[in-house]
Amino acid sequence: MADGDVSAAGEGVSAGEAAEAVEAVFREERGLLLASLARRFGDLDLAEEVTSEAIEAALRHWPAEGVPARPGAWLLTTARRRAVDRLRRDQAYAARLAVLQADAERDDALAPAADAAGVGELPDERLQLFFTCTHPALAAEDRTALTLRCLAGLTTPEVARAFLVPTATMAQRIVRAKKKIREARIPFRVPGPDELPERLPGVLQVVYSVFTEGYAASSGPSLQRLDLAGEAVRLARILHRLLPAERETAGLLALLLLVHARRDARTGPEGEPVLLEEQDRGRWDRAMIEEGRDLVVRALTGGPAGPYGVQAAIAALHDEAADVESADWAQIVALYDVLLALTPSPVVAVNRAVAVAMRDGPGAGLALLDALAGEPRLRAYPPYAVARGDLLTRLGREREAAVAYREALEAAGTEPERAALRRKLGEGR
Repeated sequence: MADGDVSAAGEGVSAGEAAEAVEAVFREERGLLLASLARRFGDLDLAEEVTSEAIEAALRHWPAEGVPARPGAWLLTTARRRAVDRLRRDQAYAARLAVLQADAERDDALAPAADAAGVGELPDERLQLFFTCTHPALAAEDRTALTLRCLAGLTTPEVARAFLVPTATMAQRIVRAKKKIREARIPFRVPGPDELPERLPGVLQVVYSVFTEGYAASSGPSLQRLDLAGEAVRLARILHRLLPAERETAGLLALLLLVHARRDARTGPEGEPVLLEEQDRGRWDRAMIEEGRDLVVRALTGGPAGPYGVQAAIAALHDEAADVESADWAQIVALYDVLLALTPSPVVAVNRAVAVAMRDGPGAGLALLDALAGEPRLRAYPPYAVARGDLLTRLGREREAAVAYREALEAAGTEPERAALRRKLGEGR
């Protein structure tokens, strides 16, 4: 038998077919596989290494033996065996194994109390790793980066682009976070009910960041990564089921549903981006929109709104409008004012400026965008330059618009974005 003691399905496949199968399984199972290994062995580096070794073993065995009936189980079995072998060979790891066993027994002892409090185990082991990666002992800037790398499967350069920082800087953050988890013996478990409220915002941020990468990919051949966006929606649903009384959990799920509802209309036949004003709203997922609107009411009821609830309310106004022109832009600007007070950010300021342009005209919006020109985080943020280019075009200042589009083209991460910008530049000549 192969490394994983799981029967194969089929006589054998070609190397190319095996590689495709491994890629599909890896994309679907990687987060769950890594979470299971990290919780079992308490070491993210070890978990990533043996996961990679399991993938390599699959590429060797599957072409000759066939793809297993349960490929995820095959990979998990193989990875566990590799990890145990490594621990047995390494004396330092062997000593740690006893510590890990003690930690596991301690966590098991805490489980009945959590069950009695109505929390218990989450329905997905990946969320245990989410809470670990967002532990307060980690630096705030490291939490989402580590989770995106480990659970969402983004490469380090993709995570760096998502946060508008150099790849080397992001790599250092990820290494630092893993070291902190290892040295501080941060447990791979769901926090108790009294810890959850203060830990939840970090987890919500992670899920939102995963969705953002899926909604607008930072690099690659496609504008959207629907696997990531769908994963974020699924995780947001689990969090909302776990903590239904938390209004920001409802707000996050509402936001993701209301935005993800437009997914089929956001790209054209060749994968090119389709702007909001040009989208066929008949292709929007109305059931998802209705579910999101109901959740917005929960998110905004019972006290001051949180940032996810406010963003969800903005998305709902877009989804309810018959077209872009008839949207309630005055209300949208007012909501952006609230959001900017809750979470001051140049990206929020850019979105507010675009809304002001729709309410008061392109000149008013352009003035606000130009006031942000000195913000360093916007230099590698293509939507800022695109927004300037669009407003300059509306004002008839085509030469300046071409300069803005050129800046956006240099910073664009996906081929569909670059192709759309090249078309804009061609039209401007």
